[in-house]
Amino acid sequence: MSETTVDYLPWRDTSRTAEDRASLLAAQMTRREKVAQLFGVWVGASSEGGQVAPHQHDMKEPVPLEDLLPDGLGQLTRPFGTHPVDAGMGALSLMRTQERIAAANRFGIPAMAHEECLAGFAAWGATAYPVPLSWGATFNPELIGRVGAAIGTDLRSVGVHQGLAPVLDVVRDARWGRVEETIGEDPYLVGSIACAYIRGLEGAGVVATLKHFVGYSASKAGRNLAPVSIGVRERNDVLLVPFEMAVRETGVRSVMHAYTDVDGVPSAADRDLLTGLLRDRWGFEGTVVADYFGVGFLKELHRVAGTMGQAAAAALTAGVDVELPTVDAFGEPLLAELESGRLDEAVIDTALHRVLTQKIQLGLLDPDWSPAPPVLSGTDPDPAAVRGSVDLDGPQNRALAAEVAEQALVLTANHGVLPLTAPGRIAVVGPNADNPMAFLGCYSFPAHVGVQHPEVAAGIELPTVAASLRAEFPNSEITVAQGCSVDGPETDGFAAALAAARGADVAVAVLGDRSGLFGRGTSGEGCDTESLVLPGVQQQFLEALLDTGTPVVLVLLTGRPYALGRAVTGAAAIVQAFFPGEEGGPAVAGVLSGRVNPSGRLPVSVPASSGAQPSTYLAAPLAQSSDVSSIDPTPAFAFGHGLGYSTFAWSDAALEGPAEFGIDGETSVGVTVTNTSERDGAEIVQLYLHDPVASVVRPVQRLAGFARVPLAAGASARVSFTVPADAASFTGRDGHRIVEPGELELRLGASSGDIRAALPVSLIGTVWEVDHTRRLHCPAAVTPA
Repeated sequence: MSETTVDYLPWRDTSRTAEDRASLLAAQMTRREKVAQLFGVWVGASSEGGQVAPHQHDMKEPVPLEDLLPDGLGQLTRPFGTHPVDAGMGALSLMRTQERIAAANRFGIPAMAHEECLAGFAAWGATAYPVPLSWGATFNPELIGRVGAAIGTDLRSVGVHQGLAPVLDVVRDARWGRVEETIGEDPYLVGSIACAYIRGLEGAGVVATLKHFVGYSASKAGRNLAPVSIGVRERNDVLLVPFEMAVRETGVRSVMHAYTDVDGVPSAADRDLLTGLLRDRWGFEGTVVADYFGVGFLKELHRVAGTMGQAAAAALTAGVDVELPTVDAFGEPLLAELESGRLDEAVIDTALHRVLTQKIQLGLLDPDWSPAPPVLSGTDPDPAAVRGSVDLDGPQNRALAAEVAEQALVLTANHGVLPLTAPGRIAVVGPNADNPMAFLGCYSFPAHVGVQHPEVAAGIELPTVAASLRAEFPNSEITVAQGCSVDGPETDGFAAALAAARGADVAVAVLGDRSGLFGRGTSGEGCDTESLVLPGVQQQFLEALLDTGTPVVLVLLTGRPYALGRAVTGAAAIVQAFFPGEEGGPAVAGVLSGRVNPSGRLPVSVPASSGAQPSTYLAAPLAQSSDVSSIDPTPAFAFGHGLGYSTFAWSDAALEGPAEFGIDGETSVGVTVTNTSERDGAEIVQLYLHDPVASVVRPVQRLAGFARVPLAAGASARVSFTVPADAASFTGRDGHRIVEPGELELRLGASSGDIRAALPVSLIGTVWEVDHTRRLHCPAAVTPA
């Protein structure tokens, strides 16, 4: 610490509460020291580098770090996720940076370090897990909780404190480029899976960050960072639900505001949202951080502030505590607002208290705090000893990535060809047939940062579909032909690929997306699409393949669903994989061979028409097909749909509780599921709620519960759901959440389009107003039958 170090250190007294320690420390700080805790610094990033954040090219010349450190520093932005760096060397560099930060300020306060971790730790050499859309396809919260724990363990091991995940946005328009980052189009599925991930991450000692709060995915025309015009019911009953679940159930410690404005009010300046709802009503006590450059956007994009100082004041007053990724509005412009008296210092003190409390909870102000992360604890800090010593993609991680990939693959169609039985000749064709990057989402390190450094190896093994099929079918003759690129107009490769298909027993067509950022891909942040036609000439190529007469197994490696034309019925089989991560190739090959019994279910509907967006299975009657419109939004494959190699019989669906119950009561419903095949498998039993008559328009049905049911061949299980009346609540005409008396229908189905039983019940009583303490789940119990 500096020569002016404060001698009395009550804030290091661990017998006091974190809140008390934070107050004692804040009372000793100058304005500059206070403000310094409210921003991050992005070392190594510049406007000239590869763009990995919106408007990064507008970055101002950064203030030298040494000039900032005497006042302290709130956060370090992406010490591992800005450039390719060996994990051990990165940990050593971060340790030394933390030593400098703590030594330079009077109080010895280190910075919090944050990283992206949307589909794995976004660092060179770290495991690339399947993207969140694949998490949703697993319908398996327990599995995704293990993913969160594994990622959190890796982050914490090298000194990272906060992860910028998960994304809780609910898909409203599949043209939006960030669909791959979401968990699906149903708020209950999104919330259930996200909560499991958060518990895993937080349980590993890493601060999870909910994003993007709120409405980002409901932008007009599916355009990134575009205006949002939604009604109060869509906001409350669809978009807010996953965030409410997470705040109530997980102990999550951070929230990131959305870039967008909703009906003209930017989220970063919305006090009703960030303070009134999030804190006062839901009781959130953590920090609200800015999405990158989001505070400055109040001036530059939304134009609700005339100066950066006004933008800083607006954001802080609304409830934003930390400016990320680097100091801009919360630096000198904010200090000028304070000095002029235009901003009350109490606003700064409120945000400071939250930031310091969180640092104390993380142990950063404990007497025994050490800058050395766990991987360097007790080791020689010499670079020669550290380099190559840290493995962020070990066997356990890869095994977990494989398990998620296998459970996430969705067999959407199978006309008897799968599993393949020792075909003599396989033609593997398409732009993603032999492309190792085809499995990765835009927030994986290779796609996010690595593409800016082509001279650096990917850092992880990425077996392609073609290579994986060679390993899976060692006795088959396998021919590979690209046919076309992902998004180019060229068709000169068609002939060779079609010839390969004609000469084969089966053609495996591996089509889909290239993930990237801001137009550098066909999926990913800033990679929106006008139409849900496969990119480039892939649809034309697919049609030509179907015309060869050879059975075509279509494998889709995508970040969103696409309309597939006549392939829906013309392909011999369709396997949908939403960027399944580093083990995606072997998982696909395993499904095709039958080594893997597919059990994934669609977390988003697959459209029949490329131009029917925006569309969602959460549709009111007027949003469905009708004889007064020439546009039919009926999907080709419904939300929740998926096939496997086992067969299941459903029987004895019945109410197990009262058919009439009070609006503050509950009932239960159950069904027996039997594996009628000779192969072990898993069925996904889904509970939907249908409200025939309500005081406001409701979706025809919505997911209220689900259970993943693994069954051995010939085994049976009884799946029972407890259904509280609260599950039928919605936002009434006066804006309050209510439960109405009347008729309901509890639907048990294998998908939203395959309802196996519909059981009527009645709610009795008078209208009942509920709040955020209502029961959010219809818990499932699975017992052997």
